[in-house]
Amino acid sequence: MHNSEAMVLIDMPAGPSEVLFIADEHASPAITFSNMYAPEHLIINVKDAEKWEGLIENACSVFIGPWTPESVGDYASGTNHVLPTYGYVRMYSGVSLDSFLKFMTVQSLTEEGLRNLGPYVATMAEIEGLDAHKRAVTLRLKDIEARQPFQTK
Repeated sequence: MHNSEAMVLIDMPAGPSEVLFIADEHASPAITFSNMYAPEHLIINVKDAEKWEGLIENACSVFIGPWTPESVGDYASGTNHVLPTYGYVRMYSGVSLDSFLKFMTVQSLTEEGLRNLGPYVATMAEIEGLDAHKRAVTLRLKDIEARQPFQTK
């Protein structure tokens, strides 16, 4: 695929592998095209190529400057060539060291935090039909209420 107006060339010699090459002195339209296309590999070979990096939103593996061929990324520079194709870069990243790490999230609410969030959480759980989730919140909220001193109005 070739877009001569934006000076963009997409090379697909390996089937689903996608390489988008930007070598235009006016890279702005090419960057816009690249972000829509979401290539697996993006090569930016223009003067001051580094200045365009912050504008890239959808590319899996980006190669900047005249001395950074895509093959170095596949085999030697610390990345790899296990990357999403067909525009899936918009939603997924390539396999990296992070793919083999275990992440854990931890939550801790105060009583006040549950009082503030609890009614909303109970409503969402009810809408989803998750009665046990709703009860896990409402029972705690009732316990909080029962421990409050009697207030007259």
